[in-house]
Amino acid sequence: QVQLVESGGGLVQPGGSLRLSCAASGSAFNFYNMGWYRQAPGKQRELVATFTDKGVMQYADSVKGRFTISRDHVKKTVDLQMNSLKPEDTAVYYCRKLRFGLEYWGQGTQVTVSS
Repeated sequence: QVQLVESGGGLVQPGGSLRLSCAASGSAFNFYNMGWYRQAPGKQRELVATFTDKGVMQYADSVKGRFTISRDHVKKTVDLQMNSLKPEDTAVYYCRKLRFGLEYWGQGTQVTVSS
């Protein structure tokens, strides 16, 4: 069993930065197949950034060069540093973990980019 809790969302002006954190608890932590998705109103949930099953970082084209995913084995977190935020980045951001074929999701954290 895996529990995921996101934090760090909020309201930021265009061009600003936010850092999201996903804390994992439950079974032994590893960052493989763990990352961030987002869902804007009226749109499907989409990949933002993730560590693949081989630990490779993968990004959506829309966030490349602006967002950075990282992990902390001590804190058991996978973080998302978001820079140069745009209004189109506004969404609920979810942490996701795939483990033994099962998907686990956090409750989501709202990110709003607006002036």
